[in-house]
Amino acid sequence: MTEATGLEYSSTEPGKMHACGHDAHVASGLGAAALLAKNRSAWSGTYIALFQPGEETGKGAQAMIDDDLVGKLSAVKPDVCLAQHVLTVPESGNIATRSGAVLSAGDSIKVTVFGKGSHGSMPHLGVDPAVLASSIVLGLQGIVSREIAPSDFGVVTVGAIKVGSAPNVISDRAELLINVRAYDNAVREKILQAVDRIVRAECQASGSPQDPTLETIATFPLTVNDPAVTEAVTQAFTQAFGADRVHELAPVPASEDFSLIPAAFGAPFTYWGNGGFLPGMPVVGNHNPAFAPAIQPTLRTGTEAAVAATLAYLG
Repeated sequence: MTEATGLEYSSTEPGKMHACGHDAHVASGLGAAALLAKNRSAWSGTYIALFQPGEETGKGAQAMIDDDLVGKLSAVKPDVCLAQHVLTVPESGNIATRSGAVLSAGDSIKVTVFGKGSHGSMPHLGVDPAVLASSIVLGLQGIVSREIAPSDFGVVTVGAIKVGSAPNVISDRAELLINVRAYDNAVREKILQAVDRIVRAECQASGSPQDPTLETIATFPLTVNDPAVTEAVTQAFTQAFGADRVHELAPVPASEDFSLIPAAFGAPFTYWGNGGFLPGMPVVGNHNPAFAPAIQPTLRTGTEAAVAATLAYLG
């Protein structure tokens, strides 16, 4: 994704940008570590500043675990894990917390369906994977609307379809990239099973000469905040910032692999959001070429929030 913010610190490299706020996350994390290091008399215990790569791919946390993160920190196993993310709400300078499910589980699936190639003038001699893929897209729309209870949350998105390269040629295959999100693992599993069922049924109905392939290319766990940790951190935020700057965070349908790390340590955790946009600023969602949170008070608030949450346990 090429940056289109027009800011003086914009990335000039095509396909690279500050698309999710991780530059702000790292700066806030470094700021918190520096403040804690300079004020050792104000707290006791062990503080681990952990900077995780690869969140967008869903593989960064697992890569750290596979690289023996738990073993390397065996002498200072964390009792609690804390994380934050810049969001579009609440406004910059404010903090939002939530107990329970806060970020959705997410799965990305690459589906390949097979047809029989032919010339566009002779469709009766082939099996058109473009028509097959289109039928699958329409069929998938019924999962959330007809198979998931109205009280439950679910999303099924077809983000890409790739088929053919010429207007007068019927290809022999089509590829669909599908994304699934849910706030409940049972709902998640139901959606995934429905995707598999619909893909296979449409292939059979179309006379596909070969079974489809379904490959999970990314998977994110459900992020569920520990109630006790969330309460302690929320109280610390209220004391540090005042009640008017601390809000309840609505469930965020984005996904994050951070929770794999506390799970590996067997430690409870909470994950909160800090606002990135000032009143009057265009509010642009994360992973958008124009995503540009206000530098201040976003960085100051993120730094202070990380310190306040830490002192709830080490102060």
